[in-house]
Parts: sequence; C-alpha cells; structure tokens
Amino acid sequence: MVSTVFFKRQAFFAPFLALTLSLTACGGTGTQTQTQAPNQTDDGDSAQSVSLTGAGASFPAPLYQKWFSEYNKQNPNVQVSYQSVGSGAGVEQFTQGTVDFGASDVAMDDEEMAAVERGVALLPMTAGSIVLAYNLPDVTGLKLSRQVYADILLGKITKWNDPAIAKINPDATLPDTDITVVYRSDGSGTTGVFTKHLSAISPEWSEKVGEGKTVEWPTGVGAKGNEGVTAQILQTEGSLGYIEYGYAKQQDIATATLENKAGQYIAPSSETAAGALSAATLPENLRAFIADPEGQNSYPIVTYTWLLAYQNYDDPNKLKALKDVVNWSLTDGQAFADELGYIPLPPTVVEKVQAKLKTIQSK
Repeated sequence: MVSTVFFKRQAFFAPFLALTLSLTACGGTGTQTQTQAPNQTDDGDSAQSVSLTGAGASFPAPLYQKWFSEYNKQNPNVQVSYQSVGSGAGVEQFTQGTVDFGASDVAMDDEEMAAVERGVALLPMTAGSIVLAYNLPDVTGLKLSRQVYADILLGKITKWNDPAIAKINPDATLPDTDITVVYRSDGSGTTGVFTKHLSAISPEWSEKVGEGKTVEWPTGVGAKGNEGVTAQILQTEGSLGYIEYGYAKQQDIATATLENKAGQYIAPSSETAAGALSAATLPENLRAFIADPEGQNSYPIVTYTWLLAYQNYDDPNKLKALKDVVNWSLTDGQAFADELGYIPLPPTVVEKVQAKLKTIQSK
C-alpha cells in the first residue's frame, strides 16, 4: 500500500529526483555529477582542460556531488563526472579501465586488485552508517534487537505487531501490517557491508545467506541503488530497508534504534558512528572491515567508503587533476560531511590517505 507519508514528503524527495534527472540528462546512466576546475600543471599552466570520469558506490554519492560542486566554485576548468551505479558496477568499470577512478563501499580484495594491470590505490574518503529505515507513520523510536532484525530479514518475522517486536517496544502501537523488506537489486557495497554484519551477528544468516555485494534475499522486493531503496521505502507503508544514513537524514525517514554488541540500543548519528570507527584501527593498506564494532555507544553498522585510483596514469595532467580534487576533498571537503550524514575522517586517517595519494605516479 502506498503510504500517505510519501505525499507529505514529496517536497523533500522532489529536489533529489530533479538532481538525478538533470544529471542523467547530461549523459550516461545513474546519478551523475559534473564539475569543472582549472588544471594547473607544475609550471603553473592553467590553460589546458582536463576531464575525469568516475563511477561506483551510491553510498557516498550525495557527498561526492557536494564536493564536486563546491570544488567547481573555486576551480572552474577540470571536468569531473561521477555516476552512481553501485559498487559492483564501479569495480567492474574500474577494472576494465573505462573510468579514471572508481568507488566502492567494500575495499577491493587481493584477487580483484591483481586483475587491474595499472595497479590500485585504495583511498578511504569518508565513512558512514547503514541504517534500517522504515515507513510506519504512527511509530517513532522503534527499537530492534539483533535477533529481531536478523529474523525480519530472514523472513521469520513477517508482521509489525509480532510479539518479539512488541516486547522491546512496549509503548508503541504496532500495526497488524505485513513487513515489506526492501533490498538492493544491484551489486552493492552497501549490501556487502550489511550482509557482513548480519553474518557476524547471526549464525543462521551466515549459513543460509552469507555475505557479498549480491546475495539471495529470503524475502522482500529489490530496488537499484541507495536512491531506489529510499524511494521504495517512502512509497511503501509497512516497509523496512537498509540505506546509507545520509539518505534517511535528507529525506527525513524514520530509522530504527539497533542493539549493538554491548547490548545497548543505539540510534544512528555522526557521534555514534564515529564511536564505532574509533574502535577500529585503519591498517597501512587502508582496508578495514568493521563487521560488529566494540563500544557501549557504538552504532553497530558502519563502514569506510573508498575511492579507487590507479597506481599509474598515462596522462600526467589527469593525474595532477585527480590528486588536486582528492586532496581538496580530504581537507576542505570534509567540512561538508556531517551536514549530509557522513563522518569526517580523523586527521590521522587523512594523513595516511594523503601519503598513499603521493605514491600514485604517471608513466
């Protein structure tokens, strides 16, 4: 059933749809953003135009769009185009060499990196939470235990007024409504992170479904990208789906308070996500997987998201433009993270990423 909430929230969602349509109209598929900034070579030449293309994760797309827009205001002549096509497609295009950079919410593994002839530099750019957003107009502050949300996603709990949900929400008036699970239909790093968490907390999930960018979901309906899942939740009363926190924040969608490893019920926020990140150390290879974070105040589902750069570039002008854009995003650009629902990178992480960025060379 289509929720009246959808119509109430059209004002929130319309600008995002307009942005998606306008960017798509510029060329390509998916959500695409373009910016222009001057290329400045080492000798100060700013006359040459440079075009950069990227594709991948929808998780960081709103922040990437903001970064490229703000960068454009300061630097009017390097064109940067990013298509939000999902981590799976982003890794594939990056591996095939059809883009200048990719993006993924799951760091490439050794086998994937070995398939890229020009080498790979994994660059964490920001971090965020994956939330369980829901459409129940009269229910606020919904709490879900680890067992309960795993059982919902396994298709074992099918009604919102199930006794297991009612027991931990005694003050809520839960409707006798079917739960419609909404999942990603495309190859998704968000799915990879989410299913890794589910496998860590539920032996049954690990055995029956497992983890990966794509899995066979026991129940529910699919939608493409964080954008598509967000739209489906807004349109479907009784739905529950997993999306990046920034999408829920921008569209004012209710999100569940989840039980963490310490047994505490934690609402998603920049502070609780940062608490989860602080419990993990980013290693020298810049790959970190936080399946079930420690800490009393840690939100339980968080991840870094990576920009995928080649270790070697044929065009020195493209390389310099890429380094300039990435370095700006790691410094000035971090100021925009919190307002969009992302976590600004700690200075120690920024230093590690900048050091890795310096190792990228032109042939």
